[in-house]
Amino acid sequence: MFKNFFGKFGKDIGIDLGTANTLVFVKDKGIVINEPTVVAWNTRTEQILAVGNEAKAMLGKTPPHIVVSRPLTKGIISDYEVTEKMLKFFIEKVYDGSMAMMSRPRVVIGVPLEVTEVETKAVEDVTIAAGARDVFVVQEPVAAAIGARMPIQDPIGNMIIDIGGGTTNVAVISLSGVVTWKSTTIAGDEMNRNIIQYAREVFNLLVGESHAEYIKIKIGSALDMKEKMEFPFRGRDIVTGLPKEIMVTDGHIREALDRSVHAIVDLIKMTLEVTPPELTADIHERGVLLTGGGSLLRGIDTVISRAAEIPVRIADDPLTAVVRGTGILLDNAVLLKEVILPSARTKR
Repeated sequence: MFKNFFGKFGKDIGIDLGTANTLVFVKDKGIVINEPTVVAWNTRTEQILAVGNEAKAMLGKTPPHIVVSRPLTKGIISDYEVTEKMLKFFIEKVYDGSMAMMSRPRVVIGVPLEVTEVETKAVEDVTIAAGARDVFVVQEPVAAAIGARMPIQDPIGNMIIDIGGGTTNVAVISLSGVVTWKSTTIAGDEMNRNIIQYAREVFNLLVGESHAEYIKIKIGSALDMKEKMEFPFRGRDIVTGLPKEIMVTDGHIREALDRSVHAIVDLIKMTLEVTPPELTADIHERGVLLTGGGSLLRGIDTVISRAAEIPVRIADDPLTAVVRGTGILLDNAVLLKEVILPSARTKR
């Protein structure tokens, strides 16, 4: 009786637990949280100091007793305890002391394609520990396709490329299931590392990950741009150890990212090679959908389209496609039943 009573005040939520960012969708409200998956804590007091944007601002700027970390690595939980505290923080932020806090929410949460049963169980356990009543796990490309309103329930080929922070997932979906897929850890974070390595090798400059990401967003591209772009690259000179600033162009950053971009293109080609011909014909006619933060790299849609010889389009607001998909599933029990992964918590 009490469960049903408090359930009326509950806020069912969808979560995109990403390597780079965590987004939370609340039923009837939309996306209420979109913050970096970063946590800062004090090792002396074992207390969480900051989560999300506030924690990310501390990266590389803390004293030894304050640790700032990303609790997810390549789409997988690498620090269970910190992930639990982070999710609990976000869930409590959603409730904000309202009466809904008396009812534990149902949660739909996304996981990468290449996830093991143990890793799936870790996601379920950490979400329950953070305050959820029920957890439904879905594959991120499927959630992204639903969020982008692709007709995945129909007997036609829907190809989606989700370039996130920790992983790139390429999937062909038909009749609410993934028919063929490929996954790689070459994604947004790897591109940041490409820029860091390039700065070191070409300019003898040590730069931080946050600055590398900022440069990627500002002038990064996969294709020659009509207008040349420049931006100051700031870091520490390897030779002198002193602060240094140089001007880099979009051409420099494109050269740094070239290997990762080509690796993603090759992954797409490999997926198409193992796709049934009937679905390949659909994909050739309907095109491919790009989602995730990596799809915002200038010109990457054109590079993929030329290499695979198929039309490519970028989803509306590609950063939120996965979490919007989880939100749609909260309202569609039939589709949710078709796409959820079997619970790893119930197996013995």
